[in-house]
Formats: sequence, structure tokens, C-alpha cells
Amino acid sequence: MTENTADQWQWQWRRGPRPAWLEQARFYEVYPQSFQDSNGDGIGDLPGLISRLDYIRDLGCNALWVNPIYDSPFKDAGYDVRDYTTVAPRYGTLDDARRLFTEAHRRGMRVLLDLIPGHTSEEHAWFRASGRERPEDRTLDGVSMSERYIWTDCWISGGNGLPFVGGETPRDGTYILNFFKCQPALNYGFAHPCESWQRPAIGPDALDPDVISTCDAMVDVMRFWLGLGADGFRVDMADSLVKNDDSGKPFTIRTWRYMFSQIRPEFPDAAFVSEWGRPYESLDAGFDMDFYLDWRWAGNPNGYNILLRNTDTPMVRDNDRSYFNADTGESVHGFLDQYLPQLRDAERLGGLFCLITGNHDTLRVGQRLTERELRIAYGMLLTMPGAPFVYYGDEIGMHYRRLPTKEGGYVRTGSRTPMQWDSGANRGFSTAPADRLYLPVNPADDATNVADQLSRDDSLCSWVRRVLAMRADCRALDSGAAFDVIEAPHVGRRFAYVRTAVNDVADGVGDAGIGGVDAAGAGTDASRVLVALNPGHYVEPFDLPHDVAVGAAAGMRNNATVSINADMAEGFAADGSRTMLRLGDVRLDGDTLTLGPQSYLLLRLG
Repeated sequence: MTENTADQWQWQWRRGPRPAWLEQARFYEVYPQSFQDSNGDGIGDLPGLISRLDYIRDLGCNALWVNPIYDSPFKDAGYDVRDYTTVAPRYGTLDDARRLFTEAHRRGMRVLLDLIPGHTSEEHAWFRASGRERPEDRTLDGVSMSERYIWTDCWISGGNGLPFVGGETPRDGTYILNFFKCQPALNYGFAHPCESWQRPAIGPDALDPDVISTCDAMVDVMRFWLGLGADGFRVDMADSLVKNDDSGKPFTIRTWRYMFSQIRPEFPDAAFVSEWGRPYESLDAGFDMDFYLDWRWAGNPNGYNILLRNTDTPMVRDNDRSYFNADTGESVHGFLDQYLPQLRDAERLGGLFCLITGNHDTLRVGQRLTERELRIAYGMLLTMPGAPFVYYGDEIGMHYRRLPTKEGGYVRTGSRTPMQWDSGANRGFSTAPADRLYLPVNPADDATNVADQLSRDDSLCSWVRRVLAMRADCRALDSGAAFDVIEAPHVGRRFAYVRTAVNDVADGVGDAGIGGVDAAGAGTDASRVLVALNPGHYVEPFDLPHDVAVGAAAGMRNNATVSINADMAEGFAADGSRTMLRLGDVRLDGDTLTLGPQSYLLLRLG
């Protein structure tokens, strides 16, 4: 913006249609330091990630979310950025980042980077300049850094309830923190300034030049990486920019609208997913996607917890009350009661509300749920609305491990262990001595690994590949396809829903193709898909709506069924496209569908 006047910016700016490639996007989250080491230093890196792109593509994922790769002192595993436009040497170089984007695009894959807009490292050049004693010395490349961060105006004054640090810099005053001591908060202003040192956040009557300068600097970071070849960003703690914001985050929403109004016209195909957890706010701010976050406060689970992590003792199974645990009596209603209103908000706002198998901040569920329970869980999570996200290693059931904290990970550290590629030294992650690894690998003799699972047609990894392959084949499983619950009793374990293709969304999209590359085929025009599951121990029959039953009967007649083993089968149409995936005993008799214990059905309706 050339002048900071409110009438120059349209306050009613709204995101246009979400990027078309998101309709068939299937994401894989990579924690780079733990994924694949290419040079034997014990730390995963970008060349190592590039060497595993074929594995990710063959799994069925056509998009990546890569955790921070920026230069950092790594006091918070890279979420403390020292330089936004330099790759951390332990991961490689900018040329390696360019090659990652190029090689991913060559395979028809997209790459989202992790963006950390709320704070930097205390070692960032912006902060070093901002902390100088004399105001005239607080410039960097001709831009004042004096108000780039939030400083009080006296060395003995606190932060009005906000965490602060004093006595660390020549500057008279204390600075406000976001999380760790090493993470000074960038200055996006206050919703209601009440002190002389508090700048007003962006609003209809305020375009503070220092706040705008912070926003423009973050837009420049986005512009740099999008220009280099990135396809968008997952944005860390996107709802926390403006201090003391009101309920509903109106000032943070305006701040994001301003930044999106600057960057989206230049990169209309870029995608932005927020770590926010309230799509009625995040999508209104201009994001394309939001996550259902793993929140559990004071023992009170949210809907996502109810599915996978409904426990206060996440390392053991005994007290787990998760829906997918076969031993509980939980119905799916605890999830749906919270999920459905937020899904409808996302649909109303034209965005996506996404489910994850896990992420770098959650404890892995592999040691609490059995492999069969994981099959049913992934069969649901990967066929729900929104773009699915698979956390590295979840597809093989990697376990959480109790480990000492590493780089500020604390309890999260045990979910960030090296990927288990094979049964060899360091599980194929690195050729370094074991004591030099970023984190120790799982030492158990029976530790799961990719090579073993790929060799078995009935493994968990092979199951995930089949579910994702059917998602790629069926437009009824696109991110924006309609979602209708047809069975979800308050008493009972069964859950069934129908996904229906939305032609005006799906037509002409292809499968996230880039430059003419079609990653997994354009898919079929299957208009409806039935998903039915029973994670419990008892047989549960129920009546399908008649039209669904007719479609299910036709779907079962029209596919060639192939047994995977005595308990699993898949089906194919005459053209080779996938039509069915079944686990356990599932029977259709007229309008009645009977789900045996711990069973699952994914069926294209005829």
C-alpha cells in the first residue's frame, strides 16, 4: 500500500473460490528433522525428503505440509525463526528447497510450508535492531524496527497481564512474549489499546503504520516462498496475532484480510490452512482450510478427542474412552454434535474443515489403538469432508515414546521420532551412529516399518493406500463433496454416511494436476459413496434409506470383488476403478445393512 488510509482498502474483502486443486488434495505432514537423513549427520533434511517423494505419492498423498525449514536456533524445533528467507543449514540450502518444489511438482504434488507469523526468535535481525538503545539506531535496510515487536515503555513495567521479559536488551523497556522466552511477539497491535506503548490493531478507523509494516513484512515472507515455488502455507497459531482481541477475533480477522488482500491477487492458486480450530472465524478471515484441533482442557474433550484421544492417560489403553476403541460404549454423537455445526459453517463460508490422523503436537495413537481399530479410524478420517492430513508414520502405526524433551518438545517429543523405513540400522532413517540421531529410533525388535508393511498386502499401510486410492478414484470423496449422516444412534457404535459429488465443484479439476501432470488419474464420476463402520464388539443391523439400499445393492452387483485376506476385500469396476473396500462381516439384505463386530464398508453406490 502506498498510503495508509482506510478508504484505500476494501474492509469487506473476501476470499474468492478456494484453489481448485484442494478438491482432490490428500496431505502428508513431514517433520523434516525426523523423516530421512541423506548425509549421515543424524538429522533429516530436504535431500532426504526429496528421495522419499515417490513413497509419499505411492501412498496416495499428492500434497505435503512440511514443518519449519527456516534458519533457527531450534529452541522450539524451528518455530523460533531466525531468518524467514534462509533454509536452516541442517536441512540444506535454498537450492534444495527449490528442488523440493520442482520434484514435487514433477510428480503432480503440492508443497505447503509452515508459516510462523506471530513471533520470531530473539536472534532474528529484526529483534536485534528493535532492541537497540537509541531509536535512531533501530533501523534495518531503511525500515524502522522500533515497533516491529511489542515493547513496554519502562524497564520495570509489566505487560498488563501478558508474559514479558526485561533486562535482556539495551533498550529501556520490556518485551512481550508469545510462548517461550525465546519468542518475542511481533506487533500486530491491540484490539483496545490502553497504554501509550500499545498500538491499535487494524480496524475500520485504524491503519497504524507500524502495524501495517509488520503485516507487510510477513506478506513479503509469503511472497518470497511462493515465488520460489511453494504452493501455500499452513499457518501456525493463526488466531493469536492481535493482543487482547475480542470474542470472535474480529481484529485478528481484519488483520488476515489485509494480508490476504495483498498476497492473493499475486498468487491466486496458493492455499492457506490455519491452525485455528474455529472455521467460522478462520474462513471468514480468508483462509481456505482449518483443522479440527486436538483440544482437551481440564479433562473435557472436544469432538476430535472423542474420536481418538478421549483419555487423561494417553500412554495406556485402560482408561481410554475413544470412539474407535472397541472396548468402550461410546457412540459417534459426541463427535457429531460438535463437528457438524462447524462443518456447516465451513460450507457456508466456502472453505474446508479438515481432519488429521495426528500431528507433531499430538500424542500418537498407535500404541493405544489396535491395528484393526486404526483401520476403521483411518477408513473414516480419510473419507470425511475436507482434505485429509496423514502425519508421517501414522500410516504404519508408529508408536509414541516417552523421551526427554528435545528442542522444546516436552511431552510432544515422543511423537517426533525418526521415520521407521526398514528393520536395519536406525530403521533406515540415517547412517549416523545411534547416539548422533536427532531422536532415538524405536529399539523394539517388532517395531513396525515401511518395508515390512509394503511387502504385505494386508498391512495397515496397504489399507491406507487403498482408502486413499479410492478417494482419488471417486469424485464423491472430494474435499467439497456433500456429506449426509444416515445412521448415528445415541446408543450403539455404528455410523454411516453418504458422500455425494458436487459437479459444479468437481468438473474439470482433475487430480491436483500441475502443468498438465495428473498425479493419480482424473478419477471417475461416481456420484455417491456409502461409508459404514462399526468399531464395537457386537453385531449392529440397521435400515438404510431405500434409495441408498438400492444403490448399495447395485454397487455390490456391479463390482468384481477381490479378497485381500479372509477378513478383507476390495472391489473394482470393469474400467479398473475402485468401487469397494470392506473389513469384517458386512451384509446387505433388502434395506437392512448388518455390520459385524469391528467392521467397515466403503462402497460406490450404483
